[in-house]
Amino acid sequence: MITVEQFLQFNSRSIFSLKPENKVMDSLFLMAEKNIGCILIMSHSQLVGIFSERDYARKVVLKGKNSNETLLSEVMTHKVITIEPHTGMDKCMQIMTDHHIRHLPVVQENKVLGLISIGDVVKEMIQQQKTLIEELQKYISG
Repeated sequence: MITVEQFLQFNSRSIFSLKPENKVMDSLFLMAEKNIGCILIMSHSQLVGIFSERDYARKVVLKGKNSNETLLSEVMTHKVITIEPHTGMDKCMQIMTDHHIRHLPVVQENKVLGLISIGDVVKEMIQQQKTLIEELQKYISG
């Protein structure tokens, strides 16, 4: 199984972030524009939270808060579960399943290196299974 670092080398993409003092509406516009499901919340180059579509539904809409007035710091997830670059993709799947989350920031020495989504993990695990099946078929057929 490949590591997160290996995955990011071949699947690099931009990391989108906002500040805790930004409004929820700012994050909604950015997520819609970039077609992404979460925004990292950064303060002075440090990861301080994450805001996802799930946070919006549960902490803003269902609580009747105004997206134009509510600060991200009020509704973001403060305790962010992160992984290091050497983490295997199978371990990412386990963490995501155990914590019911869909995004894992990749952090090393307090620096955000990337973001892994559940879609990334599933895609990689399917590819690994496909490769294993092909190798087994070659071995069996001789």
